[in-house]
Amino acid sequence: MKKTTIDNPFYFGYSVIILPMLFVLALWIIFWIEIHFKISFSHFGIYPRQSFGLKGILFSAFLHGSFQHLLNNSLALFVLLGILRFFYREQTALVIVFGILFSGLGTWLLGRPSYHIGASGLIYVLVSFIFFKGIFTKYYRLMAVSFLIILLYGGMVWYMFPDIEKGISWEGHLSGFLTGLAMALVMRTSQFAKPVVYEWEKPEFNPENDAFIKNFDEKGNFNPPPKPEEIIKEYFSSSLKVIYDFIGIKK
Repeated sequence: MKKTTIDNPFYFGYSVIILPMLFVLALWIIFWIEIHFKISFSHFGIYPRQSFGLKGILFSAFLHGSFQHLLNNSLALFVLLGILRFFYREQTALVIVFGILFSGLGTWLLGRPSYHIGASGLIYVLVSFIFFKGIFTKYYRLMAVSFLIILLYGGMVWYMFPDIEKGISWEGHLSGFLTGLAMALVMRTSQFAKPVVYEWEKPEFNPENDAFIKNFDEKGNFNPPPKPEEIIKEYFSSSLKVIYDFIGIKK
């Protein structure tokens, strides 16, 4: 495992695997509790525009209605959380926390009057953030990841529209997608910024005080100012009288 450098800001640590495993494991434990004790936590989901449905903003991502629903989301989360942790280590916690909160809030505002559960909103957050952030940074490796996301999950875009498939929360998908896009626009990724090499790239650089820039006029023509008169300095002075005598060569 190599540490991050300027040329390679990526670092494969154990958390790249442990984070997705723990998150997915939490989903399966909650689902097992529901099945084993024959109870349902669906009432902890998001119920749009009702005060009692606000609690679902925090809990709905951890609840699933069926084994197939849970399995599909688990596979996607395991891949996407690993990619997020590897390529965007510094932003991982913020993307997950704010992704759950704002996608849930969007579902609460836009959703139909029914309980909305599942981690699909977070999945759309991750897909959207990873794709758009890679494009916005213009970093070649991240752009390659963006195209990989398109290949793997590009078909998900259709499930953000109503009446595509019954029983899915397209409102949660749309909210997650918009949340990921917003975070990609707002969230800074300073680890991918190019290092400052030249003086004029520094934010505090003032061209009026730069000696080289002063050689150019307002039109951009090279027109250096006249040089001051050279001052001849006496490098040797003495109060002693020195007499030089030429001694010829005797024949």
